[in-house]
Amino acid sequence: MLERLFQLQAHGTDIRKEVIAGITTFLTMAYIIVVNPSILSATGMDFGAVFVATCIAAAIGTLIMGLWANYPIALAPGMGLNAFFSFTVVGSMGYSWQVALGAVFLSGVIFFLLSIFKVREWIINSIPMSLRFGISAGIGFFLALIALKNAGIVVDHPATLVGLGDIKVAESLLFFGGFVLICALSFRQITGAVMIGIIAVTGIAMMLGMVEYNGFVSAPPSLAPTFMELDIAGALNVGMISVVFAFLFVDLFDTSGTLIGAAQRGGLLDKDGKLPRLGRALMSDSVATMSGAALGTSTTTSYIESTAGISAGGRTGLTAVVVALLFLACLLLSPIASIIPAYATAPALLYVAVLMTGGLKLVDWEDITDAAPAVVTALMMPLTFSIANGIAFGFITYAIVKALSGRWSDLNPSVVIIAIVFVLKFIFLGGE
Repeated sequence: MLERLFQLQAHGTDIRKEVIAGITTFLTMAYIIVVNPSILSATGMDFGAVFVATCIAAAIGTLIMGLWANYPIALAPGMGLNAFFSFTVVGSMGYSWQVALGAVFLSGVIFFLLSIFKVREWIINSIPMSLRFGISAGIGFFLALIALKNAGIVVDHPATLVGLGDIKVAESLLFFGGFVLICALSFRQITGAVMIGIIAVTGIAMMLGMVEYNGFVSAPPSLAPTFMELDIAGALNVGMISVVFAFLFVDLFDTSGTLIGAAQRGGLLDKDGKLPRLGRALMSDSVATMSGAALGTSTTTSYIESTAGISAGGRTGLTAVVVALLFLACLLLSPIASIIPAYATAPALLYVAVLMTGGLKLVDWEDITDAAPAVVTALMMPLTFSIANGIAFGFITYAIVKALSGRWSDLNPSVVIIAIVFVLKFIFLGGE
């Protein structure tokens, strides 16, 4: 049955390789089951419900990817967008988490339609590479700021906006220790480096009496506090246009980049360098986002950590199925997830931030008309505490700088239209 379903022999793999690959992928991304509830609960969402939603959304999306698209790609709520959901849409803009979930759902619907009507390629190809690199780096800086804030390293200051917190307290020292541990383990290619770092910090905090052990296994918490609580009508508010666009835009490029990168690593591209069944893979991602919003979590997207499993030999959807089953098994581990403090998950955020900012090295720094929009995009995200604002200023800067420089050939209709829409948005709706 497995051979018929996944075509193992045709892909040069077997059940043992796929299982090992699935376990490897899961260990590299398991940190999300504790980090995501920690971030989203800042909005007032029930921690236990978000924990369950995270596990189930990841399992649903990964199962669809494995069984329908037959790719060894795992999905889970995306880093960066969960922070944007909590700290910008709800925290800064003042919308309820129910409305924010509605915006996530709408972005999933639009993504699904774009995949069906095959306009995804046109959108991706029309967005300048410098902006893509700037967006990735900006999300990294955004995560870094949140990580340092959660650890008490960066604090607000009445004169300089930000300042250095008390770095002599145990929480700050544990944060720094967790971060350097994750980096060292990652360099040594230790599977599950991020999760090991989180567990190590939590274990030390427990020995110091900073957190209290509440058990290891229990029945899953109730999903009721977040299940089907999304407010789609509220998300249709004109002020939410940029938010929906940000969710959609980041998910679109995250997914496409992850799929192509993972496929190249595993030799899954066809002779023309294209990804077979790309439409199915993209629709798996969009369905996962819609399902996750209904369950009570932010955008669910493909994880680049899937390349760890591919490197271990995973070549088919069986790898993804193994990952999905492990996410479901984690539903019994809520007592462990609930005791992990913010300063234990903050090192994971900062580590992911380091990886995401690496895209800046690909910017053409010799061309100021490319470099300036990328830098503006990257800086505006953390400094305005908004991924949407960063994207908006990036597009506007790119269009104006290229036009005034006489580089009309670098502009295309979609970039100009998007830039004009953002300008009108700021004129009539302001920064929100």
